[in-house]
Amino acid sequence: MDRSAAPHLPPWIATMLAPGTERYVVDVGGMKMHVAERGTGIPVLMLHGNPTWGFLWRKVAAELDPTKYRCIMPDLIGLGLSDKPHDARAHTIEAHARWIGALVDQLALASFILVVQDWGGAIGFRMAAERAAQVRGLVVLNTAIGPPKKDFKPTAFHRFARTPLAAVVFRLLHFPQVSLGMAQGDRKSIAGKVTGAYVWPLRRWSERVAPLALARMVPDSQAHPSIAPLTVSQGFVQSFRGPAAIVWGDKDPVLGRLRRWVEQNLPQASVSHSDAGHFIQEERPREIAEGIRRVAEAKAP
Repeated sequence: MDRSAAPHLPPWIATMLAPGTERYVVDVGGMKMHVAERGTGIPVLMLHGNPTWGFLWRKVAAELDPTKYRCIMPDLIGLGLSDKPHDARAHTIEAHARWIGALVDQLALASFILVVQDWGGAIGFRMAAERAAQVRGLVVLNTAIGPPKKDFKPTAFHRFARTPLAAVVFRLLHFPQVSLGMAQGDRKSIAGKVTGAYVWPLRRWSERVAPLALARMVPDSQAHPSIAPLTVSQGFVQSFRGPAAIVWGDKDPVLGRLRRWVEQNLPQASVSHSDAGHFIQEERPREIAEGIRRVAEAKAP
């Protein structure tokens, strides 16, 4: 696999990464994906969602023994230090699944634990549907695993994303990067330099296409193009028989109410939940790391 040098990262962000973290860039089919990696043991692929980047996993990686776990933390295309398409139409579940799949293939991950949150869930599960034999275990954080029910009601955030005003707010006002603390159980868990670290990769107006595009990937009807790949993602989860863990933040205003639904679709999973919010990695890294260890140590069925 050909790796290229990682883009510059300001020292004030770099010093917040887990000790021993390496960074590189991989071509995933015409797009350059930035990846942070730490450790040499069991591969653990950690997928974030909107509008964050691999930085979100730094506390979890720091909780895991680098001699036992190889934490692989890519930035989704359009976010973080990965390439940022200027055409919002580039952002589909299928496209993101292909890009992540290309990374898995290039890293030659014959067996890995998949850890997901937010859009990382649907994207990761869609990718895994074509690589089911390689998935050693699942750790599921706050995410949706399939299409919404026919009578669902989009959240206020996603309703706003459909309005004409959203294009201005998302592109000009750094939304929602500057407001991530509002989705937390402890709003102070994302503040100051941490907020700055989420804003920095999207500091240029021209690079802020993905946050709104990913918000609009959430279905607003049963005819939405995300319905079909979400159905495939749910099918993978329902058919998965390996070890699994659910680590959930119940104070999440976006996806917190979906925990019971996720539990029903993954009945073998151990469940840990708390008063954390949407970006649970910032509030409960130790519990997530424990879930990863439980899955890694479990015997395959």
